[in-house]
Order: sequence, then structure tokens, then C-alpha cells
Amino acid sequence: MAPKPAEETRQFEHPAAGHAKKKRKGPYPIEPITAFYIFLAANVVAALFAPIQDCDETFNYWEPAHYLSHGYGLQTWEYSPEYAIRSWLYVVLHAVVGNLRRLLPQSTKMAEFYFVRYGLALVCALCQTVMFKVVSSTLNGRIGIFFLIATVTSPGNFHASTAFLPSSFAMYMCMLGAASFMNWRGGLKTSQGIFWFAMAGILGWPFAAALCAPYILEEVVFTLFSDRETFIESIIRLFRGVIAGLLILFFDFIINLFFYKKVAVVTWNIVKYNIFSSTGGPELYGTEPWTFYFKNLALNFNIWFILALLALPLFIVQKVVAPSGHGFQTGLRTIVFVAPFYMWLAIFTAQPHKEERFMYPVYPFLALNASMSLHILLSAIGSSDPSTVMGKIPARLKLLAVSIVLFLSLDVSLARIYGIYSGYNAPLSIYKPLWNGSQGQNAVGGEGDLVCLGKEWYRFPSSYFLPRDMHAKFVRSEFRGLLPGEFSEAKTGFGFWSGTWLPTSGLNDRNEEDVGKYVGLRMCSFLVDTQFPERVNPLPPNEPDYIADAEMWDIVKCEPFLDAANTHILARTLWVPDLEIVPDKFKRKWGRHCLLQRKRT
Repeated sequence: MAPKPAEETRQFEHPAAGHAKKKRKGPYPIEPITAFYIFLAANVVAALFAPIQDCDETFNYWEPAHYLSHGYGLQTWEYSPEYAIRSWLYVVLHAVVGNLRRLLPQSTKMAEFYFVRYGLALVCALCQTVMFKVVSSTLNGRIGIFFLIATVTSPGNFHASTAFLPSSFAMYMCMLGAASFMNWRGGLKTSQGIFWFAMAGILGWPFAAALCAPYILEEVVFTLFSDRETFIESIIRLFRGVIAGLLILFFDFIINLFFYKKVAVVTWNIVKYNIFSSTGGPELYGTEPWTFYFKNLALNFNIWFILALLALPLFIVQKVVAPSGHGFQTGLRTIVFVAPFYMWLAIFTAQPHKEERFMYPVYPFLALNASMSLHILLSAIGSSDPSTVMGKIPARLKLLAVSIVLFLSLDVSLARIYGIYSGYNAPLSIYKPLWNGSQGQNAVGGEGDLVCLGKEWYRFPSSYFLPRDMHAKFVRSEFRGLLPGEFSEAKTGFGFWSGTWLPTSGLNDRNEEDVGKYVGLRMCSFLVDTQFPERVNPLPPNEPDYIADAEMWDIVKCEPFLDAANTHILARTLWVPDLEIVPDKFKRKWGRHCLLQRKRT
């Protein structure tokens, strides 16, 4: 049962008294509104500059949203009614936000794209602020500040905060769920916590709901050692939470029934495909060694990841060396708070198929663990007891050492963020000549032109970047997996969005190539290609250097693009300035990502 907050006895203070005019300090190290602005600023930077990291974001989410808003788009097999493993409700929510932008002046599809990103930045900042408030009030204000710093300075947040991905949405909801479970002020909020985690699992990613397990276990443990009345209250809270989750599931079911025109529990379909698939499941798309997430999280969080791993060991050492006397309950709560990160990392490290976005839901828990570790370390380092080693070190020297470490961490994070932006932002820039002004004055290309994608198909940022009913098409490359098809554009007699339920052809869940997805090169008005001058190996037959073919193609726009294969791992990982003092071995090597237009004959 939640401890009841002690009632404060306040003495009368005359309003004219000097001490009465002083503002009482709350549990927050900075005002929550200030924290919100900081979170929002970091997220808006991501919305403006973050490249699309994963082609799933384009083809599984931006393209269906584009179809709902503009009547055409690319369709992956996951949206085929035969498989139905993507929730239309999640897509609809984002499409609605994009359509709100159409009500404002100077509206374009690119403006819709960024408007959705701004919306995601806002929602993410609100969720981060809620968790910041709860961490500060429940644990410690200093831990809250560290949580803020670890979040806004990390490349991980730069990727995840505004990504149109269920794992990012799950991250938002998990923050609200964790905040509900952690905050015992005013009573236990188990029902709210289950509701938010259910949102994460049903509208986001089903596996994210597992992150509530430590909190539910905490509730069960305390209930078992409580009286009958408390036991009944706990059962009621759990029951209400389950009912709330079922209501979300029902609403999602109704929306998917409308779009798929068939009974489909998408959440179960996702779980079934990923765990019980008989056709190969996610392993068809590649496997990675167990070290993958450790390397990835080290890149995206550097020292904060190391601190997150140390949270539980440091807490145990602290309990052994310097017992606080707070008892079993406080110790168990701390273990519950740090457990989700370890649980998630262990489960997904054991899976053969690994992707960076699978870690998004646990990013807030990583930041929380790291913040708790840093708080424990600083408490030990800050000791002034002259009988200890730390107590003999001058306070200013300790402050300097800690500041240097955190400053270096910030530098590495910024170098990583700018390195990603400068190296891979070209796909978001090369389509601008197709627009060339808010109303398309002097724009390149005509109504309904085909923009073709070859070996760089997975870098396509979505049809939101193609104006005037231009369509994206695929030309043959060396890729032999399954490419997206197109949503049916049939209208007469089929009702709204018939492409969501009409039978599809050429889509399968085995990643088998369908040659019907390709068009002939002669049909392309535009072509997107990348050229890497540093590469000396002969080009594959289906991937010639189109940029060098000046007889067939004119260059419309090119942007620098990092040649990862010929760039040293240090320069691939971080931004390295192109200065003379930097050895050539460590300099970044560049290609160019280009939009080409067929020459007029």
C-alpha cells in the first residue's frame, strides 16, 4: 500500500514578512516548464535535421500515411490484408496531424512531413517532462537533472525522439507508464501505468508492454505482504488497468476492421510472426552477433550506457558499504526502477535479428539507470570524510575531474550527431528542385512524372518529397529481396481507401523477390543514384554509374554523401573535421547522392 504523505504543519506568516515573500523550493532542480523547453528544443533539432535511419520508417509508416492523405503510396507486405501485421490506427493518428498542416497557409507535402515531425517532437517532450518530474520528486532532483542531460545530449534521442516508428511511440508511452508506477504521491497509480504500457504495446510495439513487468511484480509482492483490504484494492487496480488495455485493443480492432475489411488482431499477428512464424520470421532480414546492441548503445549514449550497466552493481555496493537504513521497501523499489533496462537488453541481445530501433523503448530507462549511477558515484566522490581516500582529494579537483568527463561525453555526442547529419542527410535535400518555391514556380519535372530508385531504394525518404502526383518506382539493381508494391488507387465503386483491403499480388512474408515491382529505365523521368569516386572495384551489371552517363541523364541536384566503405571507422562513427593536420587515413571520404533527370531528345 502506498505510504500516505505526511501532512505539513504550516505556521501563519504575515504577507508583509520578508521570509514569507521567499519562494519555497519544490522537489524540482529546475522548473518543469524549463525542462520541457529544453526537451522540446532538442527534439525540434532532431525533427529538422535527423536523417531517416531505417527504411521501415519510410515504407511501413510514411508511405501508408501518404496514401491516406493523398490517395497513393507504396505498400509493404505487412499491410496486405492477407497478413495484416501493421495497425492502421497508429498510421491514422499521424496522417491526421499531417492533414492539419494542409489547413494552414503555404502547405506542401514536405511541410506536412515536417509538421508531423514537429508534432512528434512535442509529444515526446511532454512525455519526457512528465518522467523528469516524477524522477525528480520520487528519487532526487539531481537524478532528474542527470536524466535530462543524458536524454537531450544523446545521439539516441536524436534518432528516436521524432522517428515515425512504433518503437518511438512505445518509448513515449513507456515514459508515461513508468512515471505512473513510480509516482506514489496521492496513492498507487497502477491502473494508469497499465493503461500507458498497453498503449505502448497495442498502438506501438507489442513487446514494449513487457517493460511493465517489474512494476507489476512490485505491486504483487507488496500485496502478498499486506492485509485483506490492501489486497482487494490491488486487485481492483490491476483489473481496471486490464480493462483499460482491452478497451484500447478493441478500438484498435475496430479501426483495423474498417481498413482491412476482415477480422484482424494486429497485436497478435505481430507476435505470431516474430515468434511463431513458419516462414522464417524476422531472421529473413538478417542476423547480428550478441555484441550488436552493446556497440550500438555505446555509440548512441557513450558514457551514459556504461553508467546504465553499472546501476545495479553500484546500488548493491552502496547498500553493503553504506547502508541507508531505509529498509526493504526502498531497496526493492530501486531494483524495480533499474530492472526494465537490464531485462530488455538481455531479451533482445538473445534474439538473432537485431535493429537499432528495437532499443528505442528502453532509452528512457537507460537514461534513468545512468542518472542513478552518476548520483551514487558523485555521492561517494563528494565525501568530505578525511578518513577516506576521496575525502583527502580537494573538492575543486574532484569537480574538475567530473566536469572533464561529462564535457568529453558531450563532445562525443555532438560529434556523433553532427557526423550522422552531415554524412547521411542528402536524401532529405535532393528533391527540393522538384518543388522550387511554395507554389512550384520554376520547378523541375511535370505532373505524374516517375522518379525511379535503383540501388539506393532504401534511402528514399517517402512520397511526401514528390510533388504534383509524381510516383516513386523501382528499377532493377542487385537487390534480390522483396520490394514494396503500391496501394490500389481504385475509387469508383470501392469506397474510401480501397487499397487497404483489396487483394494484393506479388507480396509475401518470405522476402522473395517479385520481378513485377520493376519498371524499365526508359519509363523514368527522374532517377536517384549515388556515386562513390573512391571505390575502384568494377560496378555490378545492374548498378552502373548513372551519374557519369551524361548522354542519358542531367544532374538536377547532388549532395555530399559519406562513403562509409572507404572511411575509417573513427570518421564513420564521429564527425572528424577536414583539416590539414588530420591524417588522410582518418579523413572522411565522400560520394554524392544525386537526383538525375532524363535528357530531352
